[in-house]
This record gives sequence, C-alpha cells and structure tokens, in this order.
Amino acid sequence: MSIPFDLPAGDHDISPRTGYTRAHWEAVADGLLTAAWRRATPGSALLHLPGRPSRSGVRSDGLEGYARTFLAAAFRVAGADGDDPRHWLERYADGLAAGTRAPGRDDTESWPLILDFDVQGQPMVESASVALGLRLTAPWLWDKLGTEVQDRAEEWLRGALRHTPAPNNWYLFPYTVAGFLESVGRGDAETAAARERALNLLESWYRGDGWYADGDGRAFDHYNGWALHLYPVLDAHLSGDADALARHGGRLRAHLDGFSLMFGADGAPLHYGRSLTYRFAASAAVSLGAVTGHTPLTPGASRRIASGSLRHFLGRGALTPDGLLSPGWYGPHEASLQEYSGPASPYWASKAFVALLAPAGHALWTDTEEPAPVEEADRVLSLSGPGLLLQATRADGTVRLHNHGSDHVRPHEGESAADDDPHYGRLAYSTRTGPTAPANVADNHLSVEVAGRPSVRRRVHPLGAGHGDGWGWAASWHRPVFVEGPPMVPGLTVESVTVAHGGLELRAHRVVGAPPGARVTLTGWATGPEEPTVSALYGLCGWDDPAPETLPAPQGTAWTPWARVPRLTGGCGGTTVHLALASLTAGPAAPSLERAVTDVRVDGGTVEVTWADDGSRTRVSFGPAEVRHTRP
Repeated sequence: MSIPFDLPAGDHDISPRTGYTRAHWEAVADGLLTAAWRRATPGSALLHLPGRPSRSGVRSDGLEGYARTFLAAAFRVAGADGDDPRHWLERYADGLAAGTRAPGRDDTESWPLILDFDVQGQPMVESASVALGLRLTAPWLWDKLGTEVQDRAEEWLRGALRHTPAPNNWYLFPYTVAGFLESVGRGDAETAAARERALNLLESWYRGDGWYADGDGRAFDHYNGWALHLYPVLDAHLSGDADALARHGGRLRAHLDGFSLMFGADGAPLHYGRSLTYRFAASAAVSLGAVTGHTPLTPGASRRIASGSLRHFLGRGALTPDGLLSPGWYGPHEASLQEYSGPASPYWASKAFVALLAPAGHALWTDTEEPAPVEEADRVLSLSGPGLLLQATRADGTVRLHNHGSDHVRPHEGESAADDDPHYGRLAYSTRTGPTAPANVADNHLSVEVAGRPSVRRRVHPLGAGHGDGWGWAASWHRPVFVEGPPMVPGLTVESVTVAHGGLELRAHRVVGAPPGARVTLTGWATGPEEPTVSALYGLCGWDDPAPETLPAPQGTAWTPWARVPRLTGGCGGTTVHLALASLTAGPAAPSLERAVTDVRVDGGTVEVTWADDGSRTRVSFGPAEVRHTRP
C-alpha cells in the first residue's frame, strides 16, 4: 500500500534489509504530525481526530491527540538538537498555554482536570506524555514560556501527583511528571514521594529475566517495553543519574535478550497483550537500548528491528488515506481495541521515535543493518520469569510465543468466563496470526466441556520452563472456568506443557478431576484461506480421531477477515492425558505431523515421544512438571 506522504529514497547500502535511514524516521514523524495537526482546535490545545470516542469522552480524546503527538515532535526536535524546521514546538507551546488557561471548563480549548483513575483518569496518562515532551524540549519550549504559563502548566501536571493511578504501569505517569518538574527546578516533597512510590512498586513487580508484571499479578505484554522499561530508563538517561541508569539499564539489557526475538523477519511484533493499536511502539525498548548503550544487540541489529517494525506497518495499511494512524492493526480492526481506546490512542506509537534521540552520527544510524535474531538461526528460548516460551524459525521468519505465565487477572479478582481475554488466555501467539474474536471458536485453546458447557482459561499458574539446544519447554496449570452454569467444577484442573522442537510443538495436557461424560477440545492456530501461512494439528493420544476437524471463525483475526481453526475432540473423566502436535508454517514447507514422531508412550503421568528427524526423545512428567530431552 502507498504511504500518503513523501519518504526519501531507500538506501540499501547502509540498510540492506529495510532501506530505512534516520531521514526516513524524521520524514515519518513529520508526516504523522502534519496529518494530525489538520484536526487541531484554533488555540492548538486539542487535536480532535476522527473516529469512535473512547469511554473517557471527546475532550479527553482531544488531549490525547495533543499529548501523544507531542511525544513524536519532542523526540524529533530533541534528536536534532533543537532544529525545528516545521515549527512544531511553537504549536505545542500555544496549545499548552490555551489548554491550561482554565482546566476543566467546557469550552473549545481547555484541558480536562486530572482526577483518580476510576473517575477521570485518562488525563493522567496524557500528563506523562506532556511532561516528557516538555523535558525533552526544555531549552527550546519550556525555557521560553512566560512564568504565568509555566505556573499554570505545573499546577495542571500536579494533578497527576495528587490523584490515584490505576494499579499498574500508571504509577509511572506521576513518576514521569515529577521527574520533569524536578528537572526544571520545581521539585519538592510531593514530587519525591511520587517517584519513590513508583520505584518501590516497580521493584515489587519485577519477576526476573528483565520482565515486570504490569501491576500485582501476572500480566506480561508489550507494556514492559513501551512503559515499564521506557520511563525509568529514559528518566535516568536524561538526568545523567549513572547509578539509576546502571540499575534500570541492566534490566533493560536482560529484557532485550528475549524481547529482541519477538519480532518476525517481516518486522511484525508479536500480536499479544493489550493496546496492540500502538503498533510500532513495540520497538521503543530496542531503540532505547541502543540510545543508552544498555542492549545486547549491535547497533545494526537494533536498527533492523526498529526500522523493520516501522516499515512493516506503514506498508500494510496502518495509515488512513489522509495520513492518520487508524485504530487497529493494519487497517481498522475492532478486536485489537479496548474500550479505553479512542481516535488518538494509536499515537502512543510515537514512543518508537525515541530512536531519534540517537543523533545522526550515532552508530544506530551509521552502522550497516544486520540481521534480526529471527533471521540468524532457529531459536527456542524459555523465559522462566514471565513463564513464556519463544520459538523462532529462520526459514519462514516466524516467531511463536507459548504462554504459560501471563493472564491479566489481578490477585483480588475472581475468575469469571465473562472476562475471558483472547489476548492473554490463549496458549500461543505469533508474529503472523492474531487471536480469534470472543464470539468465535477460540484458537490455541484447550477447553473442558461439562454438560455441553465449554470452559475458558483465566488465571494461569506457571509450573516451570527451560530450554536446550533447539528445544525448550514451559508448563502451567489452570482451573477451567465455565461460560454458563456454575463457574467451576470442584477439583477440576488442567496441567499443560508445551515442548518446542525446532518448528514443531508438542502440546501435552493432563485433565484431573473431570466428571463422567466430560469432553475436551484442543484448537490450533487460526489462519485465513488466502494466507500463505499453514496451521496444522494432529492428535497423538486422548482424541476421538487424530485428524482434526476445521471450524470457521467468521470474524477473522488482525491478519484475515475470515479464519479457520483446526480442532481435536475427545472424552475425559477422572484423570486423562491428551497429547497433540501442532505447527504454524509460512510457505509451502509445512511439516507432516503424522510422521513427525515415531513412537509415543503414555504411562500414567508420564509421556514420552521419539522425534523422527533426529531420533531424540522428549519425556514429559506431570505433577510436578518436568521435561527431559535426550539425544541418541
């Protein structure tokens, strides 16, 4: 698809894979800003983009348009050491003056007040973008404002310090506001308290392997990169606090060890977790690592990932014909949105432009592009902290994530099937498929059916993970939660183990405590009939028929308007073991699952398979979960 603004010619000498240079990033930032600013109010305080309003209302959405585009402008100008040929900062200075003149007033320009997250919380999110934009551009914007406007802006921003954030990454918004105020000599006990509170919570959310839970509980997703790492690392970088940068930067480096593998060869990030309409913001952590030097990646590999992700979405319809980011994934896609998403929400994608903080002479731009991790070799990597298993295949450039640790269920919440979230509850996600919609058959899902009532997977309890050379595993258990009738069957649990062997997936499940007459179903990857991606599923043990049936998902996924899903079915009662092979392959070289293993043995709580390709054996034990892989 064509991009509705001009870009420089591709430079395939310095960037042999994407053709993108720093000039492309600047041109994209300018193009996005130009399109968005056509919808500004006369005083420049609000940008009212077209589309369905969020639950926060039109005025909050207008502030969101101002704040999130300000991030792109701030990275653009700060990275050019104040050079602002299109005079973006003049517009944002005018908007700041107009929006803070009478906050809370129902007029054309006034910004909404910042209140508690459950009352009028969305402006707190936007306050962090405003504060970060002001901090990045202080010499050219803040320092040139009159004292009256500075005082009004401070008073509005302090609303973030005086009200309650949502119990997750939101605590980093007042942290960021406080960091800005302290950087311009306006810090006090209130700003210090906000920062200390956020850092203490961040420490309690750290789970290892460079991963934070997004609040109490076990929610792991892209917020790790574009929020939980970005705000503290960037704060330490801008303040010059070497100790803080070493602490937070070290965790960013650990995070990128695994996260850098979560991009396909086509540039797509994993379609997993919430707020996916932020799209290429997924690369923000990669670029931040390059900017601060806290990364295991070379500059050329970092640019390959970041530019690949940016180019991926621009070339697949993420922009409307008039240059706006649409609410969705490629084009508009309702299932990719949350109720808090509004027309300007996609502009958190501006965080990707943190790459521009690396000046033109930085190695991020001057080194030749190098392969992304998925392009170098087949990889299987377990992340025991979040309970995830990554599986990447070089031949088709596809990355798969097997989820045995993330659920987005808070500790105080009960488990209700009404809250089933396709972006967390499924067993697997990839860079080439999206989950099916809630009203359709669920992809990558094991369901226990009791009296014809299917179950969903809500709270996930990790049981372990590990990997070796070319293989890895992750395991978890959950209590099936039923859509109708009593929410749970006492004593009914499901233990699940995924073993990745090259491009193959061994999915082993033990159902414990099932009542007589219960049934179990297992589905594979959802793909479209016109896609070059092949989804395969084959039963090894515990199914009525080893060959799956194919069910339609008429609402499709982010990749296809209509999808189909393979499904196995079988009986269960008491304790039963159900074993299957699955694969997702892009291109014609799909493996034959019927011949992928030569021997299958099931003995009580132990399963053993022999792989046909190399004669190796994988032994899976349930209760406690343990996986051993031996070669002949």
